[in-house]
Amino acid sequence: MCTHFYLQYQSQELKDIMQEAVDSKLAHRLIHERAKTVKTYGEIRPTDVVPVIAPNSRGIRAVFPMQWGFHLPKSDKPLVNARCETAATKPTFKDAWQSHRCIIPASYYFEWEHFKSSDGKVKTGDKYIIQPDGSTVTWLCGLYRIEDTIPVFTVLTREPSEELRRIHDRMPLIMPEEKINEWISPDSKPEDILPYALTNLIMKKTTENEENDEPKGFVFLDNYEYSFIYVPPLTSGACLFDFSRRSGAAMVMTSTVTQSSFGDLFKQHHYQHSHRCCFCN
Repeated sequence: MCTHFYLQYQSQELKDIMQEAVDSKLAHRLIHERAKTVKTYGEIRPTDVVPVIAPNSRGIRAVFPMQWGFHLPKSDKPLVNARCETAATKPTFKDAWQSHRCIIPASYYFEWEHFKSSDGKVKTGDKYIIQPDGSTVTWLCGLYRIEDTIPVFTVLTREPSEELRRIHDRMPLIMPEEKINEWISPDSKPEDILPYALTNLIMKKTTENEENDEPKGFVFLDNYEYSFIYVPPLTSGACLFDFSRRSGAAMVMTSTVTQSSFGDLFKQHHYQHSHRCCFCN
């Protein structure tokens, strides 16, 4: 399976991908309409919005912010994984399998060891960091579709390598960088590309420092004249930084702002206080 992965700035290529997603019109629409922000650093979880590589309307490789998880009617639980062995025949995935394939860039992904205890029950053990050997970017294969005008994705999984089988019975489908364009092309046959998937992976147990290495903030760039940074609260409050590109002026406020409410705060400030920092509890 693949239900958590990690993003960090280890290469200029990954930085450029993150920036393209954050600068996109869709990213700003997600903030204004859905109060959803593009997450570009830290541990990524289901329902997060992250940069994803897919063809644009002209068939050219591009980067889009997409939300993790397909949704089904009468279900609140998103489908975050799809089996590559059956995606071509499953009604939920078969259309995307043929023509809506994508790549989700990650630094690495996480997996928890699964084992049977003495009572026969499957239990969860240590948490592992896993990535391709010799690479700083993990190119996860996925499928995408549009739900209520917003693109969403799911990560494809496959049978694990012999090394990974000792901790889990599934692993994500990962492509080498040189196969990205072929994988996302609607004209390609995914079955012909599957043999190139990477299985030579390295893994290590997470340390306490890595467990606590959460992002210090989320950065959003507005196309007009402001940038905003939401810093998650260290204690009971949070800081909102607001600075004008024209004047260089900056103000810092402390308030009880949560990540989920930041989008609403962004809209309120952007439209009502275009040249000053003015937010009250």
